[in-house]
Amino acid sequence: MQVLEAIESRRSIGKVKEAMVPKEIIEKIIEAGTWAPNRYLTEPWRFFVISGEGRKALSKVMVDIAIASGVDENTEEGKKKIEKEKNKPFRAPVIIAVAAEVTENGKALRIEELGATYAAVENMLLAAHELGIAAYWKTGKACYDIKMKEFFGLKEKDEVVALIYLGYADMEKKAAPRKAVSELTKWINE
Repeated sequence: MQVLEAIESRRSIGKVKEAMVPKEIIEKIIEAGTWAPNRYLTEPWRFFVISGEGRKALSKVMVDIAIASGVDENTEEGKKKIEKEKNKPFRAPVIIAVAAEVTENGKALRIEELGATYAAVENMLLAAHELGIAAYWKTGKACYDIKMKEFFGLKEKDEVVALIYLGYADMEKKAAPRKAVSELTKWINE
């Protein structure tokens, strides 16, 4: 698969089978992330592979975050919200959490460290696509909560930038329309 073909044909696939993705494939996907560009070669990305029973621990953190944010678990609406949060980690057999461990070297800027880590995530999505693995990049308020950082042993300055759900596709997804490049580009020649 050529790079431009991979970019244009990759889709976020949210429905996957329960079959486990082999460790060797997961490692290849993570390695693709490590080849992302990063200023001063700080390699700010950190990866956390969550599968099997480990998903229960992530589930508990997501429920704790929802309750701490004010979800009332004694109302019907609150119970539904809690159940939804509880089940999120079980949407796929494997989740790779990707975090930016922000360097304190005085040269690399925080925004650059985050940008490099986002680039690592894109590399991982493209690698998964090439390897025949469905991937879905999720975030949301819970990712940026201090409890999530604590769960992964991160410092306050660090950020969880992605939960990448991985599995074998159990659905097909068509391309979403994109605006023409001419609508999004301004040429400055003078």
